[in-house]
Amino acid sequence: MTDMTRPSFHGFEQIPLREYAERAYLDYSMYVVLDRALPFLGDGLKPVQRRIIYAMSELSLNASAKPKKSARTIGDVIGKYHPHGDSACYEAMVLMAQPFSYRYPLIEGQGNFGSSDDPKSFAAMRYTESKLTPIAEVLLGELGQGTVDWNPNFDGTLQEPTWLPARLPHILLNGTTGIAVGMATDIPPHNLNEVVSACIRLLDDPDASVRDLCEHVLGPDYPSRAEIITPRQEIAAMYESGGGSIRARATYVKEGNDIVLTALPYQVSPSKVMEQIAQQMRAKKLPWLEDLRDESDHETPTRLVLVPRSNRVDVDALMGHLFATTDLEKSYRVNFNIIGLDGRPQVKDLKSLLGEWLGFRMDTLRKRLNHRKDKVERRLHLLEGLLTAFLNLDEVIHIIRTEDEPKAVLMARFGLSEEQADYILETKLKQLARLEEMKIRGEQESLAAELAKITAILGSNAKLKKLLKDELQADAAKFGDARLSPLVTRGSAQAIDESALVASEPMTVVLSQKGWIRAGKGHELDPAALGYREGDALRDFVRGRSTMNVAVLDSTGRSYSCLTHTLPSARGNGEPLSGRFTPPSGAEFVGLASAEPAQKFIVASSFGYGFITAFENFLAGKKAGKQLINADAAAEILPPAAVHDIETDFVVAISSTGNLLAFPAKELPELDKGKGNKILQIPPAKLKAGEETVIAITCVKLGGELVLHCGQRKLVLAWRDLQAYQGARAQRGHALPRGFQRVDSIESQ
Repeated sequence: MTDMTRPSFHGFEQIPLREYAERAYLDYSMYVVLDRALPFLGDGLKPVQRRIIYAMSELSLNASAKPKKSARTIGDVIGKYHPHGDSACYEAMVLMAQPFSYRYPLIEGQGNFGSSDDPKSFAAMRYTESKLTPIAEVLLGELGQGTVDWNPNFDGTLQEPTWLPARLPHILLNGTTGIAVGMATDIPPHNLNEVVSACIRLLDDPDASVRDLCEHVLGPDYPSRAEIITPRQEIAAMYESGGGSIRARATYVKEGNDIVLTALPYQVSPSKVMEQIAQQMRAKKLPWLEDLRDESDHETPTRLVLVPRSNRVDVDALMGHLFATTDLEKSYRVNFNIIGLDGRPQVKDLKSLLGEWLGFRMDTLRKRLNHRKDKVERRLHLLEGLLTAFLNLDEVIHIIRTEDEPKAVLMARFGLSEEQADYILETKLKQLARLEEMKIRGEQESLAAELAKITAILGSNAKLKKLLKDELQADAAKFGDARLSPLVTRGSAQAIDESALVASEPMTVVLSQKGWIRAGKGHELDPAALGYREGDALRDFVRGRSTMNVAVLDSTGRSYSCLTHTLPSARGNGEPLSGRFTPPSGAEFVGLASAEPAQKFIVASSFGYGFITAFENFLAGKKAGKQLINADAAAEILPPAAVHDIETDFVVAISSTGNLLAFPAKELPELDKGKGNKILQIPPAKLKAGEETVIAITCVKLGGELVLHCGQRKLVLAWRDLQAYQGARAQRGHALPRGFQRVDSIESQ
């Protein structure tokens, strides 16, 4: 590249990319933290909320005014103060108008502003109207009284307040949530009367601890009548650390045999709760409930009716289960992360927060009083000049008529200031003629008394505190209300074990060759007599109870499990197990087991290896199951066989060529998983060629008998007959009688 074509960087700053990226990210992070996500302690507002309220006040949309289209307000906000998306700005405005989202709404909306069931179902801003609520006056009332700093807006054409002169600690009243970069805030709403009472306590006793203040601030007060069940000690610890969690629980009453939910936790959707309960009912996890209805309407926003199956249902246990498994009980994170008066974000405890806000309020009062003092002093100064003009009215008129520069002459003749002279010259003659000396002196006396009072307050910290207390109490009397969220001591909710909810009934579980499963009531059910899909037939069955788990083994040795009562009825064809579980590609389901967790089973492969294991080792808590038995690639997994008594049972194994071996069950090892030991000896050459394998394994209890099914024929071997086939584990066994060497299936009795 020649010098003529080389780019010139004259006038540009050259810095490493790493340094540029770091600086840019830090600038962005500070913007998100300070100008978007976290509220300011003074007025408790984020910038977008502050700009919405200020813009509405500039549009004269106060509580007594007629509301205007929300689109008009949002247009002013984004056009003058907040150049961001209109939809996000409108959503912030809607939030401040929702009585189920804000404890003390700042905006009164007309039209569809969403519902507690779906807070974001509000109408577009071109359809709704809005104005400020009376309590917004608490934020705006002193705005024009020299109480705030003003900054240029984004394009420098207008001025906007840096904060609003809040007369109440709004940061606690409505709370807020926000996610910044590397930090977040979650401040719950509180009751106005309680917060004001705590402020007054802190003014009277600056040494009061957080525990002392908790005598006044009992806890959060959500715009929901659901119970707060967090223990008082935990709430106090939350206020001491500035973080923690709050648990809220729905309230219910009994109406006859029905259970009626009357209040849901904050921001919990009734339709979502109904869906959660209905889902458990469809999954047969709530047999105690017969029906549920949503009878909510405009007059009763929350009325969910649960219908138990009978009056014998334990309502408290049922509701405890629902509290533990649905959103009828919910936890809320609490994090008092706020931008303080020093402009820095910090997590504050209750005393620090209220103490800093009281300092903000004291400073605001001083600014307001000084602003008023300056106005009173200026008015007194003007009245003094006006009185001089009135007492010398003829001479003043003469000077004005005859002099070329009456201002200078008036100042020299009567000792007036330039401001007084200008005021006299600007006053209409007819007004001067009407003025009376007593009227001027009366206004002077009134203003002088006010000035003395203001000066006395500014000169005394005690009087300033009293004024602050009086104003707090006046606002509390005007806007305060009773607590909505009751604080109640409750025990922990416990989910009821599914087996406790299900009636214990005998069940027969049936598995088909193509992997379809179903369950029928009773042990008298004949699986072979059931109907099957075309091309399908019986693979295995097991008898158990509805409260038990059923385990399924696949051809790779993996085990899967589910509750028996969740299986489809045997009246139909059932459902494919591939919908419940995710076996390896190409695997087939080959066997079933169902029992109590301690029940022992034999698991084995067609190559003659196996072991004894407890049923609890079959259970798998995931859809992919768990590996139970390791077998050779060419081996088949045999259906598991129950062990009655490991000390007295005999294991019986039969090969495909008709060899039968019986040996004591205690000779097999007990394992949680693995390949196991050899059960029946098969010549390796025959095994490799596939000429002989183990086709069936079972356990025969002491004194029992073995039944062999060979086509249409059946051979019954009593306990004494099995002695002829008895040997040691891993032996060859003995051949069955002629005609019974092609065994199709076996069963022990």
